[in-house]
Amino acid sequence: MKQTPLIEKHQVLGAKMVGFAGFEMPIQYSGILKEHEAVRKSAGMFDVSHMGEFIVRGDGAAEFLNFVMINDVTSLHPWQAQYSVMCFEDGGIIDDVLIYRFPDHFMVVVNAGNIEKDLDWLMVHKPENVDILDMSEGTGLLAIQGPKSREILNKITNIDLDEIDFYWFTVGDIDGSSATIARTGYTGELGFEIYADNKNIIHIWDSVLSAGNGVVAPVGLGCRDTLRMEMKYALYGNDIDETTNPIEAGLSWITKLNKNNFIGKNALIKAKSNQTRRLICFEMIDRGIPRKGYPIKHEGILVGEVTSGTQSPSLNQGIGIGFVTMPYDKFGTNLTVEIRGKDMKCIIAKQPLYKEGTINT
Repeated sequence: MKQTPLIEKHQVLGAKMVGFAGFEMPIQYSGILKEHEAVRKSAGMFDVSHMGEFIVRGDGAAEFLNFVMINDVTSLHPWQAQYSVMCFEDGGIIDDVLIYRFPDHFMVVVNAGNIEKDLDWLMVHKPENVDILDMSEGTGLLAIQGPKSREILNKITNIDLDEIDFYWFTVGDIDGSSATIARTGYTGELGFEIYADNKNIIHIWDSVLSAGNGVVAPVGLGCRDTLRMEMKYALYGNDIDETTNPIEAGLSWITKLNKNNFIGKNALIKAKSNQTRRLICFEMIDRGIPRKGYPIKHEGILVGEVTSGTQSPSLNQGIGIGFVTMPYDKFGTNLTVEIRGKDMKCIIAKQPLYKEGTINT
C-alpha cells in the first residue's frame, strides 16, 4: 500500500489509519465528531496527498482539455480553477476533476483511485501538440478548511489571501516553502488547498499547525465524508461512476451542451431528453442512519437506492444521497429508506443540507 509524504506525522499524532484508493490514509485523529466540528467552527487540515495531479501543456492544451471535459475549459482565465467531469462516449462518468489554468499550462487534479485510468484515457486522446506529465507521486496536497483557515494561513504566507476569490488560485510561499495556493475545497466552508512538492508539504504541515496553535486541528477522511455529505458533494465510486451520467447526477450546471464537440456530447443530449432518475439528498424523519445500498421506497414500492449516508454531526439526524426514479425526485417528497428490514420515513430536501457554511465569505 502506498503512503503519503506525511505518514510519519500521522503516526506520531496517533491517527487511525485505513486503506483508501491504494493509500494508507488517516481516517481520524481525535474522533470524527470532534474533527467535523473543528472544520465547521474553526479550522481543520486534511492530508489529501493521495490525489493525482497531471500537468497538461502545449499549443493544443486548452482545445484538447475542452474536448475531453464536459465543462468549458476555454472560458478559464489564467489563475482560475474549474470543476469538471470526463465522460466516456456513452456519457458514463470516468472521473470528476479540478482544472487549474496557469499562464502557460493546466493542472488537472483527479481522484486517487482513478489516476491510472484517467492518465490512460488522456494519453489515448491527446494530439501531438499536447504533452501530459503525471506529477502525482512528487506532489503533496493539504486542504486547510474552516472559517478560520484564511486567518491562520495569512500569518505564514507572502500572499494576501483576502484577495483570492472562490475557485481562483496563485503561487506563493508558505513559511518559506513554494506552493500553489487555491481557494477550493470539499467541505462547504471557507478553505484553501495547497499543492507543493513532497519535501515542502511536510514543512507546510508543521507550519500550519504551529501558526494555528490549537485553532486548527489535524482531521481525517472520516469527517471529510460527513462534511461533503452535508453539502451533497458527490463522491466518485459512491454517488457517481461509469454507470451514471452528469445529467442525472445533478451536474447539468457544468455540462456545456452548447460548446463544440466533446466526448460524450451526443449521449448527454439524449440523456437530457430521456432522463428517468435523479441524484437527490434527503433527511431522515424517523431515527435511523441510511447507508450505501439501502433501498429507497415510495408507499412500499422500490424507487431508488442510497449511494451515501451518515448521521449528520451538524444537523444531528440521519442524512443521505441517492438516486430516485422520476417523478418521485421532487423536493418535499416523502419517501422511506429500508434500514435493517424496517421502512423508515425520510423527506427529499434541497441542497445543501447544511446551510450555515462559510464557503462564500
